[in-house]
Amino acid sequence: MQITDILAQVGGLQSIARELGVSETEVADGAAALVPAILGGFKKHVQSQPSGLEGLGGLLGQLGGGNLLDEVLAPEPTNVSHGNDVLGRIFGSKDVSRAVAQNAASQSGLDSGLLKKMLPMVAMLVTGYLDKQRGGATQASEAAGGLSGLVRNLLSGRSTGSGGATPPGDTVSGLVSLLDLNGDGNTLDDILGLVGKALR
Repeated sequence: MQITDILAQVGGLQSIARELGVSETEVADGAAALVPAILGGFKKHVQSQPSGLEGLGGLLGQLGGGNLLDEVLAPEPTNVSHGNDVLGRIFGSKDVSRAVAQNAASQSGLDSGLLKKMLPMVAMLVTGYLDKQRGGATQASEAAGGLSGLVRNLLSGRSTGSGGATPPGDTVSGLVSLLDLNGDGNTLDDILGLVGKALR
């Protein structure tokens, strides 16, 4: 199951659609185009930290953790400044955030202005969801050698599930596969390359 499907199941995409006054289909298409770059940003953070996923856990907590997911799901208007804080930490600059939105617009056919509004909210959903998954993964991994094994699997592109599939309820495999995406690269790296060319 894709993370965008999970975010739809918990009501996150519906909340964004309601708040922005657009259809759930538009939000689902936009999220599908935005999420790979957001996860790519977290993956780059994991790879740059000696502590790997444990360092990611610290970052998720600093950014607001599972409360960010709850905030988007709440009936009150979402404080998108929290989402902008997430984007600032994982992307490093507004130029990258704009490039991510432009790239998503070309992929989805949606207006880049809509995607710029969606981006911080989707970042909050992903951050909150990853933090909730991390909590389950930490408990599940204690009997399997702790988080260090998760980090090795993540950085080598392996899943802990058999045959590459994520067993139902296996939060360890789920978190690894979410960050690793399809194991053949990082969407954010491609976008960063485009930003670099534009700034030269």
